[in-house]
This record gives sequence, C-alpha cells and structure tokens, in this order.
Amino acid sequence: MTVDLTFGDEYFGLLGPYEVEVGWWSSVDGVVARAAEAAGVPVLVTRLVDGHSEEPGHGGWVRYHAEALRRPAALGSRPLDGDTAALLGPAERRAAWATPRGLGEALAWAEAELAAAGRPLAGPARQIRTWNLSGLLRLPTATGADAWLKTTTPTFNALEGEVIALLGGVDRGLVPTVLAADPAGGRLLLDHVPGEDCWSPSAGTVADVVPRLVAAQAALADRRGDLAALRDRTPRTLAAQLTTLLDRRAAETGLTPGELDRLGAFAAGLSGLLERLAACGLPETLLHGDFHPGNWRSDGANAVVVDYADSCLGHPALDGLRPRAYLAPEAWQHHARVWTEAWRRHAPGCDPRRALELAEPLYHLSYALRYQEFLDHIEPSERPYHEGDPAAELRAVLACGPSDRRA
Repeated sequence: MTVDLTFGDEYFGLLGPYEVEVGWWSSVDGVVARAAEAAGVPVLVTRLVDGHSEEPGHGGWVRYHAEALRRPAALGSRPLDGDTAALLGPAERRAAWATPRGLGEALAWAEAELAAAGRPLAGPARQIRTWNLSGLLRLPTATGADAWLKTTTPTFNALEGEVIALLGGVDRGLVPTVLAADPAGGRLLLDHVPGEDCWSPSAGTVADVVPRLVAAQAALADRRGDLAALRDRTPRTLAAQLTTLLDRRAAETGLTPGELDRLGAFAAGLSGLLERLAACGLPETLLHGDFHPGNWRSDGANAVVVDYADSCLGHPALDGLRPRAYLAPEAWQHHARVWTEAWRRHAPGCDPRRALELAEPLYHLSYALRYQEFLDHIEPSERPYHEGDPAAELRAVLACGPSDRRA
C-alpha cells in the first residue's frame, strides 16, 4: 500500500510502498501505524484514494490519503502534480469524515461530549475503520473505559441513536450505551462493549441474542407511530422499488437483457408472494437490517447487538435470514429453529418457518436496493467496494425461482 500524506495545505509526498496486512481496505489501524512510523508524527487516514484487487475491497494494492496531526519535520513538502491534485481534490458525494476538516470536527465534537460527561479524553484516538459507509475510532478516557466515535451519512443511513433508544426501551441490555448523538452530523458516541464479535457464535449465544431481538421486534410492532421515521423496506414497498430499480438497470451495466426480462416477470408475479407471506402472520416491525453474527458482541456472559445504520421498517424474516450466509449448515438450522420458536411464542398461530422460505427473494431484493443506495451516495473512488453488488443480489433473486410459484 501507499499513502499520500498532507498537513493542511502542504503535501509531503507518497509514502511507501509498504507491505501491510490490510485485509479489508476499510480496516485502517495497520495503515495508520505504518504511515505514522514513516512520517514521524501521528496521522489519520481520511479515505481510500484507489485500490485494485481480484476481490474488490480486500487485499491487493491500495492507496490512501492520510492527514498528519502535526507537521512532519523529517519530511519536506513538495508541490502537487496535476494527477495527484486531481486524486486528492474535492469530489462530489465525499463523506464528511473523509476530509481532514470533517475528521477533525468529528473528533473535536467527541472530545467535548466526553468532557461534558465527566470522561475526558486520556490519549490519542485509535482509528479502526473508515470507508464510504462509516468511520470508527476508539477513544481512551480518563475513567479507564474506552468510548467509540462512529460517523455515518444521515442521508442514507438510519439515525442509530434513535433506533438504539427504541430497542433499549424494550431490552436495555440488547443495545450499546449511547453517550452522545448528533443526528444531523451523523455522529454517535458509544460506550465500549466488552467481549468479542461473534463471527462463529456458540449455540448458547444464538439462544440468547435471537429471542431477545425477536421479543423487542414483537413489542415494537404495536408501536407503528414510533417507527414512522425508519426507511421503508416493507414487502409492498420492496416490490414497488424493484420496478424502479429495473428501469435504472436497463441503462446500466451488470445485467443482461434476458436477466432483466426475467426480473420483470418476477416483479409481475410478486403480489401473490406478498399475500402468502402476509398470511404467515408475522408483523412488520423495526429491523436491524444487517443482523449477521459479526454485529453481535459477547463477553461470554452478556451479548449486545451493535451497528444499526441499516435499520429500517420491514418484515422480520429479512433479519431472520441474514445470519445464514455466515453460519455452517448445522449452525444455520439451529439459528432457524431458535428464531422460529421465538416468533411462535410472540405471535401465536404464525408460521415463521414458511415465512423464512417465502421471504428469501425479498431478502436479496432488499440488499440489491441497499447496495444501489450506497452507490448512489458515495464518491467515485469508493465504488469498487459495491460496484457489482446490486446485480449479484438481483441474480440471487432469480435463483430463488418465479415469485408466483414459490412455496
């Protein structure tokens, strides 16, 4: 990887290339450490400038822009050439935290909020992640307990503080503690959640987390007015949005004319599928939106669900299906049983197992729409993260079979 280093209006050249275990391009803690070592001063990554890999978003060759937090005396500044100036210059739809000024303002806001809460900052922020969807920094405090600053774009993400408040009103332990929120600025300050991310959750963790989310969703389903501000991903809205998306995809790359025709036929038969899904008896409610086990965090005794940027109003089977891609077949069957039994307790007479089967194409459709939403709101250099995702999810819809003949 290489790093373009700036400090204010000064440019200090392209650092590297360096061998760094980058993994996902958005995971920048290792990049920050290597660039700071080379510059001799603390730095923070503002954004991805360019990246090339056989697996977009992961590995390969990557170029970042980093801002020095102090002027690097050991390096000489130099004029920008035209190509580099174009790469580092302003861009339409750039995230606020992907600029030195925006990143500095977010950190200043977090520092002020921590001081007001009696937990003043006790050291430099550790940057964990930054990309088109969010930024994440870990902040040490004088009380010994770390805090986390998360930045998102309000125009296409849920207001996480409000979602957490809704779920926390039903089950306080299910969600992280919000220390401060700036909805208009897309900033959230969270208390540290002890433990590890549950990428390979135990059966006990599944049996704990899943019924608690279901219980909260069942309780909130009766409070439709409180959910009015959520993005609408209910089944009928998904059906309408598919037609709009197909009108766009006809003029874009990624799908063949034959695939578009088949998707049009799928859309034409959706009304029957929606009726059968509604007959399963599960209520529309608040969805986490990305309920995979990597967003569950457990210390072995307590489990918390994090990351609510994708939250929306929709059919709960979409959350129920999300862990499947992350679990081995046996673990998925256990999860499905736990989820099904939980909904039967909270909605007597419902048929959640059939709902999981019927909702599968809507699950893929919801992610096709979400990925397209990402592409519509991010700057060009960030598009490699998601470029082929809408088409891939729409092909998964087709793989489910005709909508008017789903069981």
